[in-house]
Amino acid sequence: MAKLEDGFQTTITFATATTTKLYHVSITPPGLSGEGSIDTTTMSNTTYRTFAPKSLKTSTEASGTSAYDTESYDDLLAMIGTNQLITITFPDTSTYAFYGFLNEFTPGELTEGEMPTGDFTIIPTNVHSSTGAETAPDWTAAT
Repeated sequence: MAKLEDGFQTTITFATATTTKLYHVSITPPGLSGEGSIDTTTMSNTTYRTFAPKSLKTSTEASGTSAYDTESYDDLLAMIGTNQLITITFPDTSTYAFYGFLNEFTPGELTEGEMPTGDFTIIPTNVHSSTGAETAPDWTAAT
């Protein structure tokens, strides 16, 4: 497995809106977090405070900037708050698929001589949209 040399041609696909006319300019995939530590310090400690990791993991927000077609407004409105499978495909064809929802799409200022873009935020839910079961993100290596 080789490291990515360039982020060019990374894409996002939404299961419920495969025809949405968003043209990605930049994408920040979800991050991973342990959400800090649990303080396990007691009066028995002698020199150091002690800590333990939390058991649960958190998928952090994904975000990015896209050029858009005004026709995409209907799809964007339908996707806001709709839990669905979202797949990020990297330039090496590896994928990161997770359940989440489009939380926000904010169009940028429209200016003469510049491509109109908007910023989006996706919140991972880790909940299967049909079964309601906890579902971990799925990483698939490039083939």
